[in-house]
Amino acid sequence: MDLQDLLIKDAQIVNSGKIISGDVLIRRGRFEKIGGIIDAPGATILPASGKHLLPGVIDDQVHFREPGLTHKADIWHESRAAVAGGVCSFMEMPNTRPPALTQELLEAKFQVAAQRSQANYSFFMGVSNDNLDEVLRTDPARVCGIKVFMGSSTGNMLVDSPSTLERLFAQSPTLIAVHCEDEATVRNNEAAFMTAYGEDIPVHFHPDIRSVKACLLSSSMAVDLAKRFDTRLHILHITTAEETALFRNDIPLRQKRITSEVCVHHLYFNSSDYDRLGALIKCNPAIKEERHRRALWEALLDDRLDIIATDHAPHTLEEKHNTYFYAPSGLPLVQHPLLLMLDFYHRGEIRLEKIVEKMCHAPAECFQMKERGYLKEGYWADAVLVDLEQETKVEPGGLYYKCGWSPFEGKTFKGRIESTIVSGRLAYHNGEIIEGIGERLEFER
Repeated sequence: MDLQDLLIKDAQIVNSGKIISGDVLIRRGRFEKIGGIIDAPGATILPASGKHLLPGVIDDQVHFREPGLTHKADIWHESRAAVAGGVCSFMEMPNTRPPALTQELLEAKFQVAAQRSQANYSFFMGVSNDNLDEVLRTDPARVCGIKVFMGSSTGNMLVDSPSTLERLFAQSPTLIAVHCEDEATVRNNEAAFMTAYGEDIPVHFHPDIRSVKACLLSSSMAVDLAKRFDTRLHILHITTAEETALFRNDIPLRQKRITSEVCVHHLYFNSSDYDRLGALIKCNPAIKEERHRRALWEALLDDRLDIIATDHAPHTLEEKHNTYFYAPSGLPLVQHPLLLMLDFYHRGEIRLEKIVEKMCHAPAECFQMKERGYLKEGYWADAVLVDLEQETKVEPGGLYYKCGWSPFEGKTFKGRIESTIVSGRLAYHNGEIIEGIGERLEFER
């Protein structure tokens, strides 16, 4: 692919805990020079006075639904939404149809992305109770990680065999990412609420069914396994105050063997929002009461929680408007995580440098990504230019999701995504997608 030289002029550059003024030169897909006044005859100029240049957001947990569920999402649509939101790289989950439980099925997803993804991409290898030999063939340098559902999921992907889990944690060739909810606890809670309400359970009981106990039991089990076998473990979408005690903040991120993630919707919504949005915000693990939201913020800011992600998981509005057991769990989110965090910045709840740390630097460090996650000379040029003083109203006509809706519809964010650069290519600019293809992510392990 031919790449034009880009010269970003007079930006506020947010990187590695600092903000500096200067220019940025991108050549052949990479950052060639950062800072100072740069002269580059022939380069395309991107004026950035009064705007902030951030590394491209890395979302380590998305569900793009391809193959098999493409009536609600696909790699092309969702990657377009990603770059419109400043997300330059994504890591996608294996619970498609069929699920990515063999190396051949996994590679087929990479081949689709190589033809259709607007953003940089990687895909998790899936685990079931009976595919461990396939899992152990995963290439750590070419695949972001291994995904384990220690709680109910789509298809044959609930891993509840103790022997399978022990062998996996003992022998995994790479990072294990886990969804933690104790299946027996969830099933018992479902049975109790069904006895009381029948199948039409009010959705505001979702956090009582997908309870604090279910999350803590499962997360604690995963941590215990990781400590026993010295496994590189990453626990996805933490939702409870109790779970935050499982994680350390007394050592640098690079030294951690057990890391964690919080998702934007768990930082934004609480259980009172079910009255307004109902099953539109039904997700697993569940959005819980306000004390948990506050605790997640505290743990994020003191570095017990390492990464901010989305768990983008779209469904159609028709599917979402079903009764409790038939309304699927998940929200479309990948177009708005940076705007949402910038909104929190304007409220004084988080610094810009911390947003960049948690959405850009930390995912690159946790997954040992090769030459990504920083505005650094020689690295792949993934970047997003934002105007903090403009506003963005979320309206259906501005959504790139195939499902066509957002839980933030009607909200006005303080901040606007001006331009997104993916591996040196201008992928989004002034409200328009510029079609192209991202790069396959690589890892230094």
